[in-house]
Amino acid sequence: MHKLLIVGAGRGGTALLQVLQKMEKIQVVALVDRRQDAPGLALAREYGIEVATDYQPYLAQVDVILEATGDPVAYEDILHKKPDATVLIPGTFTSLIMRLIHEREQLIAKLTDSQREYDTMLDSTHDAIIAVNAQGIITLFNKAAERLMGIKAKDVLGTEASASIPNTRLHIVLETGQPELNQEQVLPNHTRIITNRVPVRDERGEPVGAVAVFRDITEIMSLAEEVTDLKELKSMLQAIINCSDEAISVVDGDGNGLLINPAYTRITGLTEEDVIGKPATVDISEGESMHMQVLKTQKPVRGVPMKLGPKRKDVIVNVAPVMVDGVLKGSVGVIHDITEFKSLTEELEKAKRIIRTLEAKYTFEEITGESEPMRVAIEQAKKAALTPATVLLRGESGTGKELFAHAIHNASERKYNQFIRVNCAAISESLLESELFGYEEGSFTGARRGGKRGLFEEASGGTIFLDEIGELSMSMQAKLLRVLQEREIVRVGATKATPIDVRVIAATHVNLESAIQAGRFREDLYYRLQVVPIHIPPLRQRQEDIRPLVMHVLRKHNQEYGRNVKQIADETLQILRAYHWPGNVRELENVLGRAMINMKFSETCIEPEHLPPLGSSLEEAAGERGRSSTAAALSLKEVLEEAERKHIATVLAACEGNRTETARRLGISIRSLYYKLEKLGIE
Repeated sequence: MHKLLIVGAGRGGTALLQVLQKMEKIQVVALVDRRQDAPGLALAREYGIEVATDYQPYLAQVDVILEATGDPVAYEDILHKKPDATVLIPGTFTSLIMRLIHEREQLIAKLTDSQREYDTMLDSTHDAIIAVNAQGIITLFNKAAERLMGIKAKDVLGTEASASIPNTRLHIVLETGQPELNQEQVLPNHTRIITNRVPVRDERGEPVGAVAVFRDITEIMSLAEEVTDLKELKSMLQAIINCSDEAISVVDGDGNGLLINPAYTRITGLTEEDVIGKPATVDISEGESMHMQVLKTQKPVRGVPMKLGPKRKDVIVNVAPVMVDGVLKGSVGVIHDITEFKSLTEELEKAKRIIRTLEAKYTFEEITGESEPMRVAIEQAKKAALTPATVLLRGESGTGKELFAHAIHNASERKYNQFIRVNCAAISESLLESELFGYEEGSFTGARRGGKRGLFEEASGGTIFLDEIGELSMSMQAKLLRVLQEREIVRVGATKATPIDVRVIAATHVNLESAIQAGRFREDLYYRLQVVPIHIPPLRQRQEDIRPLVMHVLRKHNQEYGRNVKQIADETLQILRAYHWPGNVRELENVLGRAMINMKFSETCIEPEHLPPLGSSLEEAAGERGRSSTAAALSLKEVLEEAERKHIATVLAACEGNRTETARRLGISIRSLYYKLEKLGIE
């Protein structure tokens, strides 16, 4: 006796209950549905079957669970919670198989009835049977004969057939000893029958009687129609399978191919001759056969990525076992072609990258940080985004100040307007004023006809992000102070002020308090900028953020490098946490990118040996070894550039990425330092 649990009491679950209740060796333990008004619950109560809203109490009591909700989430939940020995059958396959079983049982029942009628003539209520003895006297006249002939048995039993039954030929068969088979005849009541009349012989072969077995031809026609209906159902199922855009593959219990549809051939490039009767592994170009795994475990698998066929098509495979009366008969696989999906995904990512160059790229959801300092900074930034106040982002280079600026803009009411980014240290002093405030026609040699709008005007209604604000000259600081105070700008060469509506977000890694004491930064501008100060902590002060940062960077680099790195070893993570990270998150991205390049394409976990040397001294030592073999081939200019690169990198590392302090120690201006960093390729 198989014990079953049906989950889902909708139309499908109700139909399953009706069919299963009639089957032998099947006990439906309970019918479960979260909806109290589900139609199947009332039917279950009529059958004396338990009903419930939670399936979990019944998991240990049943052999088979029939999922009839059609909900993939419900199916996955049951799959994870059921005992390993319990079979879970998806609703789609359950309904199809149960329908076929129901129809098969109906046909078998009718055929069995017919056979029983022939075997037990006396109890027959289906075929009409008339028998006579050697004298032609009627000795048998069953209920079916009464119904078809319209004559009562009591009226004809013991009488001569030739006299009691119109148009009978039993006496002729008795006389000739020759059977008359499959004879069509019309009875006096206009019923059309098919009859078989045969003589009954004794041991010596002498006729001792005759029997006529006949039935209404209407029933034969009905059976013919049922066979026709089965053929139509088979044709319909075949048409559904063949017109599906999803590839379908069916194998038997031994893992040999039984059926494929045209979509399978289109996706994999394999024909029926290549697959039918062949092992399930014949179509795999990369990965393991899910058919063989399902046949081995009798458990379905979903969402398995593979490459199939000579075209190495990227596909996602779902495979489920086919169970009939608890016996594994094979498995069915549905194959989704994701080649176009991957192509569209790549195009979408490309479009996103293009769009992000035109507007604010990031939101607060993309800022990775679980440490307390980072949560405080994010919370402050979210509050600041709800106001039009000026924000000052402070933190070392590489901590993500620009990312915060993007997120603040995207969380503000100005998110649908312009977001303008300005690196104050990257624009020369002579051009910075005209870039920020614009100029009038003829204001200087080379000025564009009609003048030019400045970046503050371009950002009107939106946000302007002034990065490296601590590198502005004192004269530019004074002009910026006027903009913040008066909310207006004056173009170069103009006499009239232009009002603007701009949200200002500034950022700097410079210690502004020290700069004020040294006379390099205006105190009044400092207080104008310091309306909402937000300190972004360096990476060394938030070690607990390294793991989530690493996983975020891996996902980003996987897309850029076409790799599939999924995790990082604990030993590797300890090395990263022990490092002081002078370059902060930017340096972490660089280290992980180099580590992925050092990995083999098949490797998915970053091990310690994949990491490049951490720290400038190790980098210099490695560079020195590489340069020693080519030093003789370098020109004097190249040698000088290499020495300059080495010295600037050493000082930059000693200053922990502080470029202002680096420029001071090197005795050059900050703009000269930016120029050399870009020229020499120093990050």
